[in-house]
Amino acid sequence: MDTIISESLKNAILYSEYRNLVSDLVEKKSTTGNEKTEALVNYTILNDRRMKRWDKTVKISEEMTSKIEKFNKKVTWLVISESWCGDAAHIMPVINKAVELNDNIDYKIVLRDENDALMDQFLTNGGKAIPKLIMIDNETNAVIDTFGPRPTVATNLVNDYKAEHGSLTPEFKEDLQRWYNKDKGQSTLEDLVNLLD
Repeated sequence: MDTIISESLKNAILYSEYRNLVSDLVEKKSTTGNEKTEALVNYTILNDRRMKRWDKTVKISEEMTSKIEKFNKKVTWLVISESWCGDAAHIMPVINKAVELNDNIDYKIVLRDENDALMDQFLTNGGKAIPKLIMIDNETNAVIDTFGPRPTVATNLVNDYKAEHGSLTPEFKEDLQRWYNKDKGQSTLEDLVNLLD
């Protein structure tokens, strides 16, 4: 496990590099990941717009800001993602805003399909759900905690819907996007602050 994490960290990129990568893919009409379908290319385009919006509009309350600023351990938040992932587009800019408040937290990103061994260590209900944040102690390389693929509130919405309907419909996925827009990153911030407690 240690080796897998060390190798992944070597290949990781910064959030700013990830944002540039996604913008470049939009220009090339492409996407990250092993599959390059038209649908995934379109999601990448949509997600680039979403991230641009969240990069500008995410607000963090004074209470949450002070909790994030107080954290005094050196950690890395390693996030597994792909450009086509809708949840990631709503969550990753929020993570970035939180990290900007504390120099003790490094924010690094790796792509899921290029990091199978890592992803396989952090499955959600047996699936390769992303984004997945792995909180790593910088001194020991030990995994302290994880977050994702969605904030707790959204996870509960998804689980309740699946329990009732068996699977997620396109309509539900649209409802979930609306939920993210209304929530404005606040549920994600709450979960991130809990990671730091």
